[in-house]
Amino acid sequence: MAEVKTVARPYAKAAFEVASEQGSVAQWANMLDILADATKQPKLAAALQNPAFSAQEKASALAQVCEEAVTEQGKAYLLSLAENKRLLLLPAIAELFTQFKLNFEKAVDVNVTSAFPLSTEQEQALAASLSKKLDREVNLTSVTDAALIGGVIIRTGDLIIDGSVRGKIAKLAEAINS
Repeated sequence: MAEVKTVARPYAKAAFEVASEQGSVAQWANMLDILADATKQPKLAAALQNPAFSAQEKASALAQVCEEAVTEQGKAYLLSLAENKRLLLLPAIAELFTQFKLNFEKAVDVNVTSAFPLSTEQEQALAASLSKKLDREVNLTSVTDAALIGGVIIRTGDLIIDGSVRGKIAKLAEAINS
């Protein structure tokens, strides 16, 4: 996976630079998300890999499938990706673009998995605490998983805070076994 992101990073960075210069970061993020979803469709992915089609045909076909979201610059971007045989990198490009966008906006997406549903007050308190710790605006998404027994697991980017009972039991078992 690291190789895909390494190859996709310059394309995402270039798209982000163009989008930020134009003040259309949100529009580009939306467009890239839609294009990424389209390339995940098996039939379209197969067509994009088919050497019988030219780069122009592939870029045009993808632009037509997503025509409501694709701008003129987006079409040029797709053609560039197609010429370099990078259209199937769109999911990774969209993901990296979103990371650039969140970093630019000083925001971060945080996923919280808890053993029991969190109240609105608990979510707000957790978001405020994480916002202070991470020095960013926090976009909190909460999910319930009874298998945790108790506590929460917080994930954002490569940071994982495991405060679950299940995680503590696993650490204890590992310490006992070693």
